[in-house]
Amino acid sequence: MNILIRPALLTDLDQLVALEKTCFDSDQLSRRSFKHWISAEHRALLVAEQLNVISGYVLIIYHPGTRLARIYSLAVASEQRGTGIAKLLMSAGEQAATDAGRLYLRLEVSVDNTPAIKLYETLGYKKFGLYRDYYEDHKDALRYQKRIRRYRDTLQHRSVHWLRQTTPFTCGPASLMMAMHGLNRDYHPSQEEEINLWREATTIFMTSGHGGCHPIGLALAAKRRQFTVEVWVNQTGTLFIDGVRNEEKKQVVELVDNCFKREAEEQGIKIHYANISQNELISAFKSGAIPLILISTFQMDRKKAPHWVVMSGFDDDCLYMHDPDPEEGRQSEIDCQFIPIACEDFDRMSSFGKNRLRTAVIVWPR
Repeated sequence: MNILIRPALLTDLDQLVALEKTCFDSDQLSRRSFKHWISAEHRALLVAEQLNVISGYVLIIYHPGTRLARIYSLAVASEQRGTGIAKLLMSAGEQAATDAGRLYLRLEVSVDNTPAIKLYETLGYKKFGLYRDYYEDHKDALRYQKRIRRYRDTLQHRSVHWLRQTTPFTCGPASLMMAMHGLNRDYHPSQEEEINLWREATTIFMTSGHGGCHPIGLALAAKRRQFTVEVWVNQTGTLFIDGVRNEEKKQVVELVDNCFKREAEEQGIKIHYANISQNELISAFKSGAIPLILISTFQMDRKKAPHWVVMSGFDDDCLYMHDPDPEEGRQSEIDCQFIPIACEDFDRMSSFGKNRLRTAVIVWPR
């Protein structure tokens, strides 16, 4: 067969929509979605063309700021199935993701889609999870992953249950709940607990809106729940004050900062006023702790916002994170679990603001 694999064009819209309708009864991509993905960044949308007829496509989405790619959709016309088109599309998609610097390719497949499961396993994808009630028809999805660039080591990860933050300002509490539950299954996260943690750890004010969480505030909250904690912060001054323009609000933020530091000293919480290295994070993780790390979201969404994430694994080339805040319309929950951040990218991502703030909270078992 003379099959051409090429990037999708706007002129392919009619054929792509028609193909989608014949291939899927639910979870269909709309014409608007196809139009978006044809022109969007951080993606590869490839089609298989024979005699000017599109017989299949694959859509791969790149997670911004990370080394993760995800096969969002794969479709082949029913009359062309079994002819090798899906395998060609998958191979071309893997190459596109590799060329874009991605290390991992992930996908989901319905538990009863035996032909697709056989193809993915033949291509080297390894099952690493199950997602309940994933599709519109309420079927479960198997989660598969393939490392598309080979390196020396294998992923070492911790069993950390992923949680979504329920407000725009509680990434710190959601991350802390993930860590505490990962260390002690008797600890039970809840939305009430999420808000209580925020009340205990908030800086009161930020640039605008509700305040975010101070690393020492989060450490104190964990200490009250009988966890052992230590804090790394590379600045001795008041944190997050540069983004507050009102002088009265600055005084409040400074007061909160001083209160946190005084109480941490009274509680015997160790504070390292230094940069924490990747090796120190890995060493703590290997020793049984779970670190919370403050990052800048600029690499992900260009917004330069401070954001708390949880370390969930590592290997020779990446640190892996659980992110409690899926970006609306761009990510699913599974895109926010075990996110691979290449070691060479991590230092840039884990530095916030013009003062290059670096901070982490290390949570140990009770």
